[in-house]
Amino acid sequence: MLPAALRFPLLVLFSLTLSSIFYTLSSAFTAGDLSSVSRSLNEWWEVAGLVAWKTTELAIGWWGEYDGIDLASLTLLSHFPPLYLLTTFYAIRPTTILASLAIDTLTTYIPFRLLRPIHPTHAPIPFRPPRPIHPPPPPSPPPRSISNRPIIHDSSVLLWTTLLAAAIHAVLLYLSLITWLPLHLVLHFDGLRDISAAHGAALPYLLAASLPLGYAAREFLFTPATGARRDLAELKATAFNPETASLAETLWYNFWGFSKRTRTLVVRTATLVAVVGVHTWVQVFVTVEGTEAYGAAGWAAVWAAAAGLTGGAYWWVANVEGVAN
Repeated sequence: MLPAALRFPLLVLFSLTLSSIFYTLSSAFTAGDLSSVSRSLNEWWEVAGLVAWKTTELAIGWWGEYDGIDLASLTLLSHFPPLYLLTTFYAIRPTTILASLAIDTLTTYIPFRLLRPIHPTHAPIPFRPPRPIHPPPPPSPPPRSISNRPIIHDSSVLLWTTLLAAAIHAVLLYLSLITWLPLHLVLHFDGLRDISAAHGAALPYLLAASLPLGYAAREFLFTPATGARRDLAELKATAFNPETASLAETLWYNFWGFSKRTRTLVVRTATLVAVVGVHTWVQVFVTVEGTEAYGAAGWAAVWAAAAGLTGGAYWWVANVEGVAN
């Protein structure tokens, strides 16, 4: 068994190595598509900065106690926006974009899957074939480490929570494209090859393109929050008495005395907003030729806002009657 101190360095090395190998292999059919719109990174610190950000993303997942599905979902949600910009407004082939997105997602999922088991909230309900015993034995109880297992694995809940997140992303992007975003792109992105997509945006197409984001958002936000069990902090909040509580206890209760489900959703939503915003800004401003910092910030803001609204929508869904610990 690997020493704990070596696990994260090995994770980073494994992820970077896999990424290098996969991108090298894919270069045969991407034909330099991405390099045609990329800045030349001639300084060592520019390359080091990108590696440092990649390491930071892995560190967030490692010390945030994420499993492979969590980090793969976070990667998909944060890496999609800059790649969507390239295929929509820079005429980069969709196959190149899909290959890049698949590589980025797999090179985070595989190392995490090898070094950390899947969390029970993401584990499917095990299939148990019927036994020819009369009377049948009582079913084994579900693992006590998660809550609301039937809700998490309900197919209709999966469908509607995926569609909800996808619709939020699609509608917000659509509203941006028909209002302020086209002018913003023209003013702050030097080198756009095709702006027609901004004027011909179709909501059904955007919704279809956002379905993978909807599923990833569900796995990263809704599933862990819904499966969170009560902890000591929640029991403490339940027993809070304003008449006998100290000032510190009152402040804690007012600012953080939420259920474990709500606290999980708040922390993960804040993480998602930060990672989506920062990664999109870094990738667009640092790697896309002719992009201004303010322009990259505007594009990143659309997707960060969608992440925040998705978290808020899931909070509402998770607190309706029947979805309770």
